[in-house]
Formats: sequence, C-alpha cells, structure tokens
Amino acid sequence: MNPSIRELWNRHKVKLTWVAGGEQPDPALVTSVHGICLYQGHVLAVHVQGRGFNLPGGHVELEETPEEAFHREAMEEGSVKGTAVYLGKMEVSHEEDEHFDPNGKYPMIGYQLFYRMDITERLPFSREHECLSRIWVEPEEFRHVVSEHRLIGLVLEEALKRDEQM
Repeated sequence: MNPSIRELWNRHKVKLTWVAGGEQPDPALVTSVHGICLYQGHVLAVHVQGRGFNLPGGHVELEETPEEAFHREAMEEGSVKGTAVYLGKMEVSHEEDEHFDPNGKYPMIGYQLFYRMDITERLPFSREHECLSRIWVEPEEFRHVVSEHRLIGLVLEEALKRDEQM
C-alpha cells in the first residue's frame, strides 16, 4: 500500500499519495516536476521566496516534456545540470476539497513527478528567478531543512536507493 497524508494547501484540502517507480501518468495530469539533486553525497535545497527551503521544481510549460521541465527548473532554481532518472509520482487528490474548482487549473487528481539528478555541473548561483539561495544538505539533515511535507522524505529514500543499485 502506498503511503498517504492529508494536507491543507492554500485552504485546499488535498490527499497526497507517494507512488515509487511505475509508469508516468498522462502528461495532461502532471501539475509539476521536482527532484532530488545530488552532488558529492549532498542534496540540493533551494530557498524559494516566501516558501523556505524546497526541492528544485515547478510547472511543465507548453511543448516541454516533464523531464525537460525538471532540467530547466533545476537550472533556473539551483544553477545545476546533470543526468536525471524518474523516481515516482505524488498523486494529488482534491476529492475531499470543498473549495475545488472543476474549471480551475488543476485536475481533480493530478500528479507531481519526481526525479533524481546526479549533478555533473554546478554553475555560479544566479538568483535570477524566485530562489534566494541554494545550500547543500547532508541526507541525514534533509528533513530538518526541507519540511514541505513528510512524504518528501520517502522521495529522498527512493533517490538514495539508486546508489545501492548502482
């Protein structure tokens, strides 16, 4: 069974479910892409203005694949390049959300895709986008820095499993 939690996002009650591996969903249902970016045993965290430290990520733009969007977001927010592999998806369900707008920009059930990036190039940090800074976090300290929600720790675990499989 896949682990789930309920969160309140901007007055919207959502159910989040982590699904490791598997096939990627229909791109029309992908609401955002994010990733665990690793460099010399450390995880990249970016300080997003108004939200604190998070993983690099964001929305997929028109004519972009989810993986292309992740590479773009990693570059814009963290000034890094690398090779990426798909880790899994976070199902975001609004089925219990009394404020859900069926004509809004998000589907009733959408997905955030997660990748692991092995950084091959660290560029000077630019601060050109919404990120104020970047830091390199030891995996053991990750949950103390990036506290978006507790399922993010499962994404990190999945990313680190890849080291064991290599």
